[in-house]
Amino acid sequence: MNRVKPYLQVALDATDLITALGSVRDIADDVDVIEIGTVLAFADGMGAVGALRRRYPNHILVCDMKLLDAGETLAHMAFSAGADWITVGAAAHIETVRSAQRVAEQFGGEVQIELFGHWTIEDAKLWVESGVTQAIYHRSRDAQAAGVGWSEQDLMLMKQLSDTGLELSITGGIVPEDIHLFKDIRAKSFIAGRALANHNGKAIAREFREQINHYW
Repeated sequence: MNRVKPYLQVALDATDLITALGSVRDIADDVDVIEIGTVLAFADGMGAVGALRRRYPNHILVCDMKLLDAGETLAHMAFSAGADWITVGAAAHIETVRSAQRVAEQFGGEVQIELFGHWTIEDAKLWVESGVTQAIYHRSRDAQAAGVGWSEQDLMLMKQLSDTGLELSITGGIVPEDIHLFKDIRAKSFIAGRALANHNGKAIAREFREQINHYW
């Protein structure tokens, strides 16, 4: 099992760049990865990627574009603007995945598969064969809203994905107390949005760090 320490990632889903910059300013030193969330990417386009790259040259930047088509063109736009990683939807045709992956390799970046909708472990194997090394695992929004924790099925699927060689970024209302559940998973990063991008973000980031350092 990969025991490399996972990253801590903040997801910026503000509807404008000014708000996003304000929400990340106080916690930038406490996170490894800054995500230009889908809402922000739609609101400000690749300008948001470029602005965050200029302000945070040493952070990993993710453009969460949930790419489903035009893989080569859209991937090139994001990587050219300064992204390190981009997201591709699990429903994308395998040739879209491959075209995005080829561009990622040209820029020294990486593709993450967003595990929304229908997908299978056989799909995961195809992604790995195409050179993809990352996926994003979401806990169901309905489960979060109902107060349902991370299930045995979630952990089983994560383990199966890990066994294909994929490293997982894990998100879905995650809190520091959840971190121990994933100690046997190939965890790439733990993603939090509102929990980090608020007035108490620094303290919460440190709680995440304590848990990550304890289990890795």
